[in-house]
Order: sequence, then structure tokens, then C-alpha cells
Amino acid sequence: MNVLKRILAGFFLMVSLAVYAGAPGNDPLNTNYKTTRVIKDDFSYVVDSIKEAIGDRGIKINGVNHIGKMLHRTAAAVGATKDIYKYGQAYNFCSSTLSRATMEADPHNIAFCPYIITIYELTDEPGKIYITYRKPLVVGNAASKKALKAIGDLLDGIVNDATQ
Repeated sequence: MNVLKRILAGFFLMVSLAVYAGAPGNDPLNTNYKTTRVIKDDFSYVVDSIKEAIGDRGIKINGVNHIGKMLHRTAAAVGATKDIYKYGQAYNFCSSTLSRATMEADPHNIAFCPYIITIYELTDEPGKIYITYRKPLVVGNAASKKALKAIGDLLDGIVNDATQ
């Protein structure tokens, strides 16, 4: 009987691990909170494509964060010796229409604005460009969920247009 219990326990452990490994949130690049697209291209070209895809929707970029440069610049101050990014930039923007709909549905949805698309190239992976963004949580009442889903669709559309 003891042997049967061990066999069953091992079986259930293997099934549990298989289910966990295949769950959508366990992909390190695409999770329930972010989406990442990886393409082989020139960093500057990808940046221009993202900026154009945002502008094509009548949206103005509010700001650019030069994350890669900041980490390089501050490395010595924090005792770091490794450059993580060859390039790393984040573009933040909002759609006045979608943001208004989201915040009219729930004023506390202000936390979802601005939207940010990050483009980066790892020092250890030249020529491989990552485009990533946080997925807005589709939460709240029906109007909030609808508006937040629309923001996710907007971000998907921008990245899709920029990478085709």
C-alpha cells in the first residue's frame, strides 16, 4: 500500500508540474501582466516604427525614458559592472478617448495611465530587439472592463503594426 501511495503521489506531482509549466503566466516573456515581442531588426528602425504606429492613431508621445543609458550612467554608483542593455527606451503616451472612458467608468483607473511601450536590445543578444508593454488589468464594472480591454487592444495594435 505504501508503494501505491508513492506512485500516486509521484504521478500527481508530475501532472501538477506539467500543468504549471504550460500555464500562460509561466512564459517568462509573455505573462498575464506583460506582453513581449521579439524581432531581429535594427533598434533605431524598431523605435521609429513604434513611434509611427503611435502617431498614426493620433496619439502624442508624452515622454521617453532612456532606461539603458540611466543604468549605464549609474552603474559605478551602485557597484555594478555589467551593462544589461545595449539600448533600452520606454515610450509613454495616453489616448484621451480611451483614458477618459476608463476614468469615467472608475476614477481610480487613473493608475492605468500612461501606457508604456518599452523597446530594448540586450548587450548579450545583439540584433534581437524586444518590445514589451504591461497589459492593463481588465477589472471593475462592465464599462471599466470594456475601456481597459480597449487599451490592451490599442497596445496590441501598435506593436502589431510596428512589427509587420
